[in-house]
Amino acid sequence: MEIKRLVGGNIESNGYILFEKKGDACFIVDPGYNGEKFLKETAAAGRRLLGILLTHHHYDHTGGIQKILSAADCPVYMHRNDIPKYKGRVDVALDGGESLLLGAETIQALHTPGHTRGSVCFHAAQSGLCFTGDTVFNVDLGRTDLPDGSDAEMEASVRNVVSRWDNATRLYPGHGDPCNMKFVRAHNAEYLTVMGEMAAYKPWNGEAFMK
Repeated sequence: MEIKRLVGGNIESNGYILFEKKGDACFIVDPGYNGEKFLKETAAAGRRLLGILLTHHHYDHTGGIQKILSAADCPVYMHRNDIPKYKGRVDVALDGGESLLLGAETIQALHTPGHTRGSVCFHAAQSGLCFTGDTVFNVDLGRTDLPDGSDAEMEASVRNVVSRWDNATRLYPGHGDPCNMKFVRAHNAEYLTVMGEMAAYKPWNGEAFMK
């Protein structure tokens, strides 16, 4: 899998295009504010858009969808718990556990509520990477103080899902730079607090996010 990150908006939301390594297919994850940028990238690469994968309903992750759909009709995927909060079209309601194919590679939808009730991470085990939306970032976790956020659900998502990824798993979050789980287990104080492992915490001193 090849990945293109596009950053947009005043809070610099990350969106991603996932390109099939040998083939012409792609998925878009969280097309933020500027749908035209995503269309331009997929067209320039001559790729066939299989769908739009949404980690959650917030506008800074969904704002470019209508522009994309006006030019490339494809299914939109969102967890069913977030659909009532979203004003746009959803074609596939996820429950968590679904597997999507990008060529020979499987992308699994993992339900990780906490930031929103329907937050999802998209995990590609073969490539050893995960698109985490606003669930987990390099040095903190997603906010839980918004209307459908929950501290308890975030803690459960961290313990039951995030903590199971191995150190080499690369995280591509909804904001900020990518990292790997080795970095999270050393420098993410909120993750370590949930896991009861703050003794392992090391303030980030500028070293690479992924080694």
